[in-house]
Amino acid sequence: MTFPSPISPAHAGPVHNPVPDRSAEILGRIRAVFAEKGFDGASMQDLARAAGMSVGNFYRYFPSKAAIVEGMVALDIAEIEQKFAEIRTADDLMGAVRGKIAGEVCTRHKDKGQLWAEIGAAAHRKTEVAAICGDMEERICANMLGVFARVSGLTPEACHQRFGAHARFVVMMVKAAATRQNDALDPDLNVLILQSINRVLDDVTDAASEKS
Repeated sequence: MTFPSPISPAHAGPVHNPVPDRSAEILGRIRAVFAEKGFDGASMQDLARAAGMSVGNFYRYFPSKAAIVEGMVALDIAEIEQKFAEIRTADDLMGAVRGKIAGEVCTRHKDKGQLWAEIGAAAHRKTEVAAICGDMEERICANMLGVFARVSGLTPEACHQRFGAHARFVVMMVKAAATRQNDALDPDLNVLILQSINRVLDDVTDAASEKS
């Protein structure tokens, strides 16, 4: 079963094409180098070496660091959209959303979190990286608002107007939790993060009660 997008294509951001298998394999090999040395610190030679290929061949797949970021974003979007597909099949949509969010907040994402912290820092300096990251967040928000529209019974446009900031808040909080530098998770902090997110999500379920 498919669900309509809660917002217009102008707000939804571009649909990222799946990354070809060979490119996905290369990205998997270079993630650690990219995370360790950072966007500016990792040279194309470093990345090619980690991928096990010549620099010239590496450039055939990724002509720039921005192209690498775009490929990583495409992989992560595919993973996130799969999670939303699972949410859409749940009997309790908001319960499924809360469960997925809790899993993200309470899971240690050392390598992935470090990578996204580096990409986030690069986004402040590089407009092309900022655009790629912005598109990813818009896509996540679009998926989330799709669920919110189903739960609240609002039209996609009304849902975007009423709960757009709610979706952006959730994305911001989950992203911040994932990029924490602490090696050990702080259970008390996780509780506070989830309490804040759940209070925001309560607004959506309250809207459903208003309609009934």
